[in-house]
Amino acid sequence: MAEKIIRKWEPDDFNLEMTTHWSFPKRGDWATHDAKWRGNWSPYIPRNIILRYSTENDLIIDQFAGGGTTLVEAKLLNRDIIGVDVNENAITRCKEKIAFEHEGANGKVSLYKGDARNLDFIDDESIDLICTHPPYADIIKYSEDIPEDLSLLKVKDFLEEMKKVAAESYRILKKDKFCAILMGDTRKKGNMVPMSFGVMKIFEEAGFKLKELIIKEQHNCRATGYWKTNSVKYNFLLIAHEYLFVFRK
Repeated sequence: MAEKIIRKWEPDDFNLEMTTHWSFPKRGDWATHDAKWRGNWSPYIPRNIILRYSTENDLIIDQFAGGGTTLVEAKLLNRDIIGVDVNENAITRCKEKIAFEHEGANGKVSLYKGDARNLDFIDDESIDLICTHPPYADIIKYSEDIPEDLSLLKVKDFLEEMKKVAAESYRILKKDKFCAILMGDTRKKGNMVPMSFGVMKIFEEAGFKLKELIIKEQHNCRATGYWKTNSVKYNFLLIAHEYLFVFRK
């Protein structure tokens, strides 16, 4: 069911980003957006991507739909979008998030339970923009026993499976169109694991060209309590950024 009370339909302070450093101290709470789905991205990110790299009535896909943030923004901005996720809980959440009516919000949303590594229900070169936020290997596990869930995989296996995601992304995207992916890094045994650059390389090897490399600042990683103590004790810095890769086919 649609939420009965909508605080506002547009962000009060939105400006299209003009540099490769993006920072959103306020996460964004317009329309049906909230932060209740772990790891979901700020709606400022897909809003910027959609406005810069697509036009009204374009067809977008988010093959890791998760909490539905991209779907809501596409609907508000009059783009049609396909949302895909392997997790039935995510599909249910997405249905709730897009169940609103608003004058001027005419984007059509189609939801599928499916695997980003096999989008055989989507034709070759039929998508105008890919705008997605995959899991970061097993940093946040979104299920316990869904075989297709990439969030259950260790980094090495995750990167191997992302090769299939990249190949499918390249297949379905139209020539000269864009694929935007937000990825983060992790630590293992005190050392950095640059998982994001692993994904970047995989997409380049699939045929994509890197259009932009954007540093997205994180605002929920203050060094307090346990993390502050151990950051000093074990001499490591808290990861306070992610990378937004914008590829062109």
